[in-house]
Amino acid sequence: MKRNVLIIGAGGVAQVVAHKCAQHNDVLGNITIAARTQAKCDAIAADVAKRGSFKVPASIATYQLDALDIEATKRLITDTNSQIVINVGSAFVNMSVLQACIDTGAAYIDTAIHEQPDKICENPPWYANYEWQRKDACAANGVTAILGAGFDPGVVNAYARAGVDLFDAGSVTDIDIIDINAGSHGRWFATNFDPEINFREFTGVVYSWQNRQWQTNAMFEVKRTDDLPVVGVQDSYLSGHDEIHSLHKNLDVPNIRFWMGFSEHYKNVFTVLNKLGLLSEQPVTTAEGQQVVPLKVVKAVLPDPSELAKDYTGKTCIGDKIRGTRAGQDAEVFIYNVVDHQDAYREVGSQGISYTAGVPPVAAAILVAQGTWDCRTMVNVEELDPKPFINLLNNMGLVTRIQDSDGDRVLAF
Repeated sequence: MKRNVLIIGAGGVAQVVAHKCAQHNDVLGNITIAARTQAKCDAIAADVAKRGSFKVPASIATYQLDALDIEATKRLITDTNSQIVINVGSAFVNMSVLQACIDTGAAYIDTAIHEQPDKICENPPWYANYEWQRKDACAANGVTAILGAGFDPGVVNAYARAGVDLFDAGSVTDIDIIDINAGSHGRWFATNFDPEINFREFTGVVYSWQNRQWQTNAMFEVKRTDDLPVVGVQDSYLSGHDEIHSLHKNLDVPNIRFWMGFSEHYKNVFTVLNKLGLLSEQPVTTAEGQQVVPLKVVKAVLPDPSELAKDYTGKTCIGDKIRGTRAGQDAEVFIYNVVDHQDAYREVGSQGISYTAGVPPVAAAILVAQGTWDCRTMVNVEELDPKPFINLLNNMGLVTRIQDSDGDRVLAF
């Protein structure tokens, strides 16, 4: 049984992860949090203590860490006797943290795909560019590495795996992952997570898996409208996203697409920033001779996503619409979750987007600690049994529901 968790990162998602680890520290053991700015780690540790989140009386140790420094990360893993690392830092540090885990034998869990600061939207499948190149090393060292264990990617991958299993074998034709945030943060403009990562998702080519091949579109080119549970009628746009880049390989489904909801205001601001070149990841030189990266400047002037939580109202709805045949008849199911932003804030001091991203990696860590998901190789979430994951999430604040011809009900196994 693996114990003791090192959390890397100190943003809004890390805050949720810390609270949820504390709520299950009888299983997970000691908790350490490390990031570039120790003061942010200290603030999270203090909030966990203030809210009384610990199941077993304890405290969280905090450290300053440059997670790009593999040797420093290895030392911290060893010094804290951490056997599980939950990486919710910047996507730029993924491969460094993963290598530290391979070298020390610690289990590795992340919530998003690796990115290089100077590259946007590399050729698909994205996982093959970095993570999957270390799969053999994980297997050779008996290291469990669970990739993309947030909500999307993560929970929606589990929904896809569980959903396919509800249909006749080989009959599923379409998986459409829909991500809607019907909440309001009250700011003129802000992103719900790291602005740099947020914008990078939408400035490149939109890749989707259609007719068993990669299709390309432009952002905001293809729209759909759905009448969804709780949040009602919502528009969403075909978008490129991490989960498609593993699901197409691990599930034999000809059409897999990701759709995200955007307000007209977001689209307008995004379009202006993009056309002005302010979302570029490439450095430019000012008239004064100072070199800056436009995207990093935009990030610096926008609100920190962790500051949005207190005033956030409304709900999210994220899930998978899956089509195929059941008992020989055409069928569609929608497997989904709804989170209330204010409920998330009252529990852990974070908004709903951070909550949906932060609870799942802790559930994955619990399953690793218990041995259920301690697979000792590298996997994406859909390669693991989704049933214990979904059942555990149902008891941790992310209740899964299914809507089909039989009605709308909680999905449990």
